Amino acid sequence: MSPSILGRKVGMTQVYLEDGQAVPVTVIQAGPCHVLQVRSEDRDGFQAVQLGFEDMPRRLASRAQRGHVAKLESKRAKKRSAAGVELVAKADCEPQRFVREFRGESDLEVGATVTVDLFADVKRVDVTGTSKGRGYAGVMKRHNFSGQRASHGVKKVHRHPGGTGCSASPSRTFKGRRMAGQYGNVKSTSRNLELVRVDAENNLLLVRGAVPGPNGGFVSIRETNKVG
Repeated sequence: MSPSILGRKVGMTQVYLEDGQAVPVTVIQAGPCHVLQVRSEDRDGFQAVQLGFEDMPRRLASRAQRGHVAKLESKRAKKRSAAGVELVAKADCEPQRFVREFRGESDLEVGATVTVDLFADVKRVDVTGTSKGRGYAGVMKRHNFSGQRASHGVKKVHRHPGGTGCSASPSRTFKGRRMAGQYGNVKSTSRNLELVRVDAENNLLLVRGAVPGPNGGFVSIRETNKVG
C-alpha cells in the first residue's frame, strides 16, 4: 500500500522556497491515525487497511462505533468465545470521527499509529474530499452558460437554458444534457499535487494548490499513482 493518511483541511496560505519563490499551499492537519482494521485476502477477499482520524467523545458514539474500536462485553461475544471463535483484534482507542479504507497490501497491524512521517520521501499526492455544496443551482451558475440576450426582445427568460429537447425524432432528451440541479457536495479528488513541506512536529502537510471541500472538511491523502 502506498503511503496514505487521513486529515482535516485547515486552509490556504503561502510559503517561501529557498530560492525566494512564493508558493500557494493548502495546509492539511494529517494524523495521527489509528489502524482500526486490516483486511486480508483469506478473510475478506481483498487486502486493505482501515484508518481512523480524530477522537469522538464516547457519549456521541453509538454502541456499534464503540465496539468497532474496543472490546465490549455482550452475550453474543461471550457465546462466540465459548464456541471457540477467534474474535477480531481491536485497536483499543476512542471512537473515530472519520474512517476510511485504503486498498493494498501493508505490514501495518491493528492498533498501530500512522503519522505524516510516512510522507517524508513522497513528492506528489492525491487528495480526496467532499466538494462544497452549493445547493440547487441554475445552468448559468452550475455550467457557466452565458444565458440568453439581455434585451427587450427576450421576455423574462434571461437566465433560462434555452431548448433542451429534440424534434419528433428521436422525440426525447439525450442523457448527459446539462441542466439545473444539485451543484457540489460530491466526492472529488485533486490529483498529482506537489507536496511542498512535511511538518512532523505539528502533524501538518503543505500541498501546493487547492484541494476539495471547505476549511475544516475531512480529506484523504495518499501518494499519487499518476505517471508523468
